[in-house]
Amino acid sequence: MPQLKSQPSRRGGKATGPEPRWPAVLAILALGGLHSVLPQPLRFGPDWLLGVVVSVMLVPTIISYRAGRVGLNRVLSHLLLGICTASMVWSLGLLIIRLPGHRDTPQTLLRAAATLWVANVLVFASWYWRLDAGGPNARDLRESHNQGAFLFPQMLPPPDDYPGWRPGFVDYLFLAFNTSTAFSPTDVPVLSRWAKLMMMVQSLISLATVALIAARAVNIL
Repeated sequence: MPQLKSQPSRRGGKATGPEPRWPAVLAILALGGLHSVLPQPLRFGPDWLLGVVVSVMLVPTIISYRAGRVGLNRVLSHLLLGICTASMVWSLGLLIIRLPGHRDTPQTLLRAAATLWVANVLVFASWYWRLDAGGPNARDLRESHNQGAFLFPQMLPPPDDYPGWRPGFVDYLFLAFNTSTAFSPTDVPVLSRWAKLMMMVQSLISLATVALIAARAVNIL
């Protein structure tokens, strides 16, 4: 497959290259680390399992991107994110199931709730970054970001105000953080139906961790 080279865009009047991938890589590695912080009864396998799986899968994912294998990079990235998402949902489900039986101490509940809340933000920020407007590989091929699932404020003024602007991982992280905190996208309207459904799921997970688990732990302190 021929290597796809991204066209340079202009941001603030200066030419820019492809969007940096290292923030997304750090987010995935952080998810592997958060798995080890969860209490043992809430983990799928040993504490090192997800971290090892993430580290091993990141290698071919990064190599495929460097080699210009966009299709393979997309498949590996989605698979990696799917594994992290499944691990988070598994732990959340176990925690909710164990909640009525009073099996865990308040400190354990608070630690698990905080860990899963952070994991929820990172997982959905990664999904938004990976899926919006065809993903980062597709966005790199455009001179500016003028369409997608989310209407960022920089897309509203005349194009000359933000020449060549494209969202980065931090923009999607901010969106995911607001969704988990305020249960709404705040300053970023959602245009796509798939994005609306994903934000509903993210808000539901955040509500479960904050309202059900953390509140239960505080009540029995």
